[in-house]
Formats: sequence, structure tokens, C-alpha cells
Amino acid sequence: MALRRTLVSFLKAFSTRAFPCSMGLLANLSFTLLLLLIICEGQRSHPDGERPSCDRCDLQLTCNCSYGGFTHVPTVTEDALALDLSFNNITVVTADDLTGHRQLRALRLHSNRLSVVQPSAFDSLWSLEELDLSDNQLAALDHRWFRKLGALKYLNLLNNPYSCLGSHPMFQNLVWLRRLWFGGPALEELKKGDLSGVTQLEELTVHANNLKRYESGTLADVWPLGRVTLSLHSPFLTNETLASDVLRDVSYPETPIILKDIHMTGNASVQPIREPAKRRVRHMTFRNFSVSDEAIVNFLKVYDKEPLTSFVVDGIVLTGEGRWEKASWTDHKSIDEFFLQNIVVLDIYKFVSFLQLGFLLQYPRKVSVINAKVFVMPCDTSHLLKNLQYLDLSDNLLTDMTLSESLCDGDSPLKDLRVLNISGNALKSFSTVSHLVTKLSKLTHLDISRNGYISMPQSCSWPSTLRYLNISRAKFTTITACLPTTLEVLDLSNNDLNDFMLLLPALTELHLSGNKFLQLPPGWLFPNLQTLTIQSNTLNMFGPSDLQSYKRLQSLQAGQNKFVCSCDFVDFYQSGFKGGGDIHLTDREESYICDSPLDVQGELVGQVRLSAVECHLVLVVSVSCGVALLMAIALCVLLWRLHVLWYIKMMWAWLKAKRSSRQRRRRDRDGSEALLSFDAFVSYSERDAGWVENFLVPELEEPRENDGDSVNHSTPRPLTLCLHKRDFLPGHWIVDNIMGAMERSRRTIFVLSENFVQSDWCRYELDFSHFWLFDGNAGGDPAILILLEPLSKDDIPKRFCKLRKLMSSTTYLEWPQEEERIGEFWRTLRKALRGEEEEYD
Repeated sequence: MALRRTLVSFLKAFSTRAFPCSMGLLANLSFTLLLLLIICEGQRSHPDGERPSCDRCDLQLTCNCSYGGFTHVPTVTEDALALDLSFNNITVVTADDLTGHRQLRALRLHSNRLSVVQPSAFDSLWSLEELDLSDNQLAALDHRWFRKLGALKYLNLLNNPYSCLGSHPMFQNLVWLRRLWFGGPALEELKKGDLSGVTQLEELTVHANNLKRYESGTLADVWPLGRVTLSLHSPFLTNETLASDVLRDVSYPETPIILKDIHMTGNASVQPIREPAKRRVRHMTFRNFSVSDEAIVNFLKVYDKEPLTSFVVDGIVLTGEGRWEKASWTDHKSIDEFFLQNIVVLDIYKFVSFLQLGFLLQYPRKVSVINAKVFVMPCDTSHLLKNLQYLDLSDNLLTDMTLSESLCDGDSPLKDLRVLNISGNALKSFSTVSHLVTKLSKLTHLDISRNGYISMPQSCSWPSTLRYLNISRAKFTTITACLPTTLEVLDLSNNDLNDFMLLLPALTELHLSGNKFLQLPPGWLFPNLQTLTIQSNTLNMFGPSDLQSYKRLQSLQAGQNKFVCSCDFVDFYQSGFKGGGDIHLTDREESYICDSPLDVQGELVGQVRLSAVECHLVLVVSVSCGVALLMAIALCVLLWRLHVLWYIKMMWAWLKAKRSSRQRRRRDRDGSEALLSFDAFVSYSERDAGWVENFLVPELEEPRENDGDSVNHSTPRPLTLCLHKRDFLPGHWIVDNIMGAMERSRRTIFVLSENFVQSDWCRYELDFSHFWLFDGNAGGDPAILILLEPLSKDDIPKRFCKLRKLMSSTTYLEWPQEEERIGEFWRTLRKALRGEEEEYD
């Protein structure tokens, strides 16, 4: 159904309007068949009816879908303000392709294969201001395309194969139209009423190289009329009357006229120029212009005493020899500017000197000779340019030597010269240029860019009036004090500079793009700087501290650098610039792209969102370290309260002692050392040594006869005790001695007191005893506890968990305070040590 509706609509449109310019029935039928083929082809290429999409839209809602290979109008966001579909293969624009785009301001469809546009294709584009349909295959124009484009300002219909503008006025409803381009190689007819509705234009371009029919007055209704561009190749050669009619209708004194594709060979081809001369047109431009000596002489005669002020030629082929003396009697005092660009002289070796043109060169104030292969302008010619204020010799073949000739070795007669442009030549000596322009006392602007300068001398002389200096696209690696301090604008773009340390107090604009700067130059060097461009360098970031030294900076262009998107830079960019501030970024936001870190590489700086951890890394690390320190302190306190560190230390000592013990037992088995045996190892505090030495040792090692036992009157067997003062082997590690003493003793006696609890070595001995009790080689004999003073389990600090456990599981002896119970205490102790009933002989 969609195909049927489209076909019916197309056939109805083109059966009544497609060929209003006497094309005939056969052409109409052929076009209808072609239309059917195009539509069918379109349906085959998209059998499912789905249109392709294009998502190449930037932040300004400009969708650049050019060079996308599209055969149909793709879908884009309905919020788009500009849509570029140029250089694709689109053949048809249907009524549904652009619906919903009421906000669209610009639509570019040029350079496609567009042959069919439905009458209502643009009806929904109420806000459209720019429409470009040029360079397509539109064989006929339909006024219904533009009936609802009331806001349209710019319309380009160039280079389509239509032969006329149609039977109905194309632009009747375009009341706001200001720029209009139409015509092409097939345009043959222009008739009155074609531009009906167009009341005023800022620019009108008509390509009518093959125009055959023109109704006088067709273009005369447009007023005011700005710049006019006319391509009238064939009319100038074969129909001077038609060309004259066209020029007459667009000639107004203040309307610049641009004539393209013109070939003037004799007097006849110059006749149409009489119309602009009669209307006192002041600005004439020729493009793609071929002219003979005779035609130039006739042109000068036509404009004799006429107020022509500007003569511009862009793309000229001189077929003569420059013999224009026949017009030397003419008066051209009104001429103010000569602009010659892209000049080709066919017979260069026959061409005469410009010295014969004194009658022309003495008047203009502005002369431009660009890309003309000029290698020298003789000093005598410079003397002819008496009123010259502006001289442009860019893109020629000047060298240091020939420039010296042109400027008369520094004594140039161009005393009124204010602007000199010698960029794009073969100059190499910077000091030579400065010397040659020193005496140009009124020179304010000097452009010496795109030359082969490599080094800059330490000092130079310049005119005191010099304000603007352009030395971009050279090969400077450093700058010196050679630069004049009077400069207000300095362009050093596209050199090899990496720093700038020169005080320029008057500078207001500095251009440093395309160099190798790692950071902004110090702002105190430029106290009056207002504009700074530093794009395409190796700048990583900049911040408030970098810009604070620029007291008057207003605009900055720093995009297209390799930005490190740190938190400080991102925050400064987003708050300082996007949020509004004294300094404005004048380049596009898309120019500021993150190069690092990797997780945000390729993102726009203005859209980056960094986490709090990344932005406050020092704070996070500080807090983390603080928390870790507090936890470590808490852990240390906990370990100290639980004595874990002590037990770890003790465990390590136990393991070492255990290893030493095994080695010692191995030596004992080999018979290398006799095994000493003790009945008990006595562990006590040094402060309790008096009780041990005065009571315990004599009682157990030297028992007395009749110790008070009424049953048995025999003397008890002496016991052997191990005391650290007496029995530890000198030269051995004390822990080894403790371990060895426990291994060689059947029992361990702990003399408990407050002093014992405070002794580190007593704790060692207590813990070793505990481990020894559970060792497979210990025999399982329990320890013997002796309390020298009342000491309950609850009175022992909790950190002595081994001692508290022993007191809970082991019966302990208390040193009696009553003397009559002492005997019983010793008998009980000896019995515990022997492990059997005590016998008397």
C-alpha cells in the first residue's frame, strides 16, 4: 500500500508539472518509467520497510551523516537542529522521511543521486532555515516543496539537470529568503515571474553558462540586492545581447558583481561589461577568467573615468603579452584595490614589464598578487606604487635576495605601507626580513608565516609601529628577544616551541597552537593578554594557579591536547568554565577529550564523572591508614591484655628448646654425655631464694634424723634438687638450661608467691612445665605447687591462665604458719616427690 500511494503521488505530480518546459510526451513517459524503476529498486533494497539509522550527532544536535553510504534518508533524533546527508547515494525523499523534525534548522542533501522529491517531503520542516539540494539529479523543480518553508533563508539548487524554474513561481512563499543559488549546465531559460515573491537578497548566484532565452527584467525585481555571482560563459561568446540584459538587471552601484567562466577575446565579448559601467558598479570580480591583451585594453576604455574602486581576479589566464599601452590615456583615479590570484601567463617569456602600467599602479592603495609565481618585484616597480598601504605577495617564489630587490635593500619607497604579507614564499633569514622592513615607518601588520625560518637572532630592529606579527608554520624551536616588544598580536602557531620566556607587555593576543608546550606559559609575561590559543600541543592539564597570573585573559582555546583527567582538572573545567567565569573557552567542548586514565580515555572532559575515591585519594588513604592504625593499636592492646604476644614468644622459645632437647637426647644415647638425674626441678623467684636455700634445700637434700615422725625412726633418703643458681650449665642458652633441667627431673616444684607471679623466668618455667606435661616423652608426672603465702586462684591475675589451671587441677601445699605443722608439710612434700610411701630403715 505504501508503494502504491507513493507511486500514485509521484505520477500525479510529474504528469502535471514535471516537464513544463516543452519536453514532450516521450520525455514525460521516460521519466515515469525511470521513476518506477527507482521506487522498485528502493523497495528491493529495503524489503522490510525499515530505514537505516544515523547516530552521529554532537552536543549541539548537529547530525553529520555525510559519506555514510545511505541510499535512503536515515532516521535521526527528532531533536536534531542540523542534518547533513551530503555525499551519499540517496535517490528519493518521501513524505515520511522527515516527519517529526519540526526543530530542524539546516538540511544538506547535496552531492547525492536525488532525482525524486515528493511534493510534501518538506512540509513538516516549519523551522528550516537552510536547504541544500545542489549537485543532484533533479530534472524538474516543484513549487510545492517550498510552500510551507516560511522560515527558509538559504536555498541552494545549483547543478541539477533542470532546464527552467518551472511554470509556477518557485519561491512565492519564501518571504524570508536571503541567499539563493540556482542554475546548472542544463539551465536554458529564465522568464519573468520566476523569482516572484523574492523581494530582497543578500546573495544571488546564477549558473547559466548555456542560457539561451532570457526575458528582460527577470532579475530586476529583486531589490535590495547584495552580492551577485553570474556564470555566463556561452552568452558572453555567442549572445552579447542576452548577457547585457542579464547584467543590466542586476547592476547597482553598491552591488558587487562576480562574473565566472568568462572568456574575453575581443571587443565584442567586452560589450556586456558596458552595462555595469553605465550603472556605475564599483566592485567587479572575475573568476575562472581568460583574457587577451585586446580585451583588457577595451575593458580599461569602458571603465574610463568610471568609479570602479575594486578590481578582483581569481583564476586568470593571460593569453597576451601584457601590451596595454593603448589604454594609457584612460583615467582610473578611483581605483583603490587590485586583487590578482592564481595567475597563469601562457607566454611568460614574451610578457612585458609592468613598468608600462604606471598609469594604473600609481592609484591603488591595496595590491594583492597571490599564487602568481612572482619571484621578484623590481625596485622600480615599487617606486610606481605611490599610494600603496596594503601589499600581499603571498604564495609566490620570493627569496631573501629577491625580497631585498623588491624592498630596495631596506630603503623602500613604500613609506605609507601599513600591511605587508609575504607568507608562503622561500624566505629563510629572519634577520634579513627585520632589516628590510625597519624603515617602513608606518608598518603595523607583518605576515611572514609559512616560510623556512629555522633560528631567530638574539636581537633585531623593527619599526616602532609594528603591532601584528605572524610567523606561524615555520621551524622555530626557541624564541629570543629579537621579537619586538610593541606587539599586540603574535602568532607562533605550528612551530616546534616548548616554552616561552619573553616579556611582551603590550601583547593582547597570543597564538601558540600546534607546538609542544607541556604547560601554559607564565602569565606575568603578558600583563595585557586577552586571548590565548594553545590547541594541539602536549598540554596535560591546567588549573586556577596557571590562569591566575593572567590578569586580563578573557578567551582561551586549549582543546585537542592530551588531557590527564585528574579530579582537580575535571572539577576546575566543569565548574570554572562550563559554570561560567571570567575566562571563556571559545573552542568547542568536543575538543576537550580525556587521554588518561584508561577508564575515561576518549570521553569528553565536561561529561566525566569520577568517583569520590579517585577524587579524594589522599583523604581516603589517610582515613584508611588511620583506621588501620587504630585497628592495629586495638589489636595490640587486645594481644597485650590476652598476653598472646608473650605466649607466641614463649612458643617460639619452646620450639627452639625442644629442638635442642632432641639433639641432646640423641647425644646422650650415643654416650657422648652422661645423663644427670634429679628428683625435682625447683622453680622460684629470686626474691624467694632465701626460703629455698635455708629451708627447702637443707630439708630435702640433707634430712635430719628423727624429723618428728613417731612411727618410723629411720633417716629419710636424701633427694636431689635442680636449682638454676647451682646446676645450670654455664655458656648455654638459659631456655636450654630450663628445658634440660625439666627433662632430667622427675618432678617440678613451683614455689608460688607474689614474687613468682612478677618473674618472667618463672613464667617461662611454668609454661614449659605445662607443655612438658603433655609431651609424649614426659611420663605425665604432675607439677608440685608450694604456696609460701596465702594465694588463691582468684588472686592470681587472669593472664596467668596456666597457673590458674594448675591450681584448679592440682593439689598444692601451703607453707604452714604454725611451727608444729612444718614436719607434716615436709613429709607430705617428700612423699609427693617419691610418689610412694616413705620407708625408714
